[in-house]
Amino acid sequence: MEFRFADCVLDISKHRLTRSGALVEVEPQVFALLQLLAERGGDLVTRDELIERVWDGRIVSDSTVSARISAARAAVGDSGREQAVIHTIVSRGVQLVVPVEVMGSDDGRVPMAAADRPGVRFATAPDGTGLAWAASGRGPALMRGGHWLTHLELDWDNPVWQPLLARLRAGRRLIHYDVRGTGVSQRDCGARTLCALVDDMATVADAAGAACMDIFAPSQNVPVAIAFAARYPERVRRLVLLGGFLQGAAIRGVDDKEMSDAFVALVRNGWGANGDVFMRSLSAFFMPDATDEQVGAFVAMLRASISPEQAVEHRRAISLLDATEHAPRVVAPTLVIHARGDTVQPFSQGQALARAIPNARFLALESANHIPLPQDPAWGRMMTAVDAFLAEP
Repeated sequence: MEFRFADCVLDISKHRLTRSGALVEVEPQVFALLQLLAERGGDLVTRDELIERVWDGRIVSDSTVSARISAARAAVGDSGREQAVIHTIVSRGVQLVVPVEVMGSDDGRVPMAAADRPGVRFATAPDGTGLAWAASGRGPALMRGGHWLTHLELDWDNPVWQPLLARLRAGRRLIHYDVRGTGVSQRDCGARTLCALVDDMATVADAAGAACMDIFAPSQNVPVAIAFAARYPERVRRLVLLGGFLQGAAIRGVDDKEMSDAFVALVRNGWGANGDVFMRSLSAFFMPDATDEQVGAFVAMLRASISPEQAVEHRRAISLLDATEHAPRVVAPTLVIHARGDTVQPFSQGQALARAIPNARFLALESANHIPLPQDPAWGRMMTAVDAFLAEP
């Protein structure tokens, strides 16, 4: 049996680890540690479980455990600073935060995350729109806000989203949903106004029993999360805003409106007619540094998530969102993150968010990817900052 993750292959039958095709020498305890992490496919492995499996239950010091974890990181090309492959949750344990595949005796690859994929549930928004949502993991509630590039039935097999979802649910109860009109949510939906989208977030939070939660809001969900935090200050503990905007492109300036209109025209005219050529170009717009595997998975997910007609309507609605009046009323501690080379939402919008929200912190990423990619060095820096921020009391 082989476990494949990042650029590594862990061959159990041959007791061999390779990285980028090159043999990596590891001692038996480090190999056992990696095997346990791979078998768990993203689930948290506690210190007690490590000791039971790697040291057969013998008493060992914390420094010994830490040394083996460090050696495992080095073996897979990771580091304690980036933690892009092996992530430590202080006082709780460690886990792999990249997709894991297993090659069985029948040579059929099965994504490890599929075994733990949460079931899809439904809630009904005040206007009657059906919203698909899911929750997994244990710990404090963290909501990943809804945006148009997701699909609950595909995300856990997707090399773009699975690493992020696995990292976000590490030591937390992760709640996420498909935004109205997309994914598994009701396609024939009501209006996509800011008020309706805030109602949707509240509906999912209520259905999940999250009276108070942290929010990780990407892209178009940023103004929604801001308006939610202003409306329900008692329900938001901390707020992370990634690659978002204060005002939609249609209302913040002539240049941005023209770019938004051009994007909508491309969707309307090219989605069906140009097939893969257009869709792959679209993916490059969102994540220029993506691998072929990530592009293929992204294109398949996007086609399954929304029709071209709905995509046009959705982009138009996004361009009209405006959180200007809500941002000054946010009281939750806020971390704003934005990539300098983001072409979907300009870097200036991240700066505007940080200025508008009282006492917000700002993290600039040296990246061109609107959608964070695990192989991007900025990904590790971002996730380390998010974990540290959410761990604060």
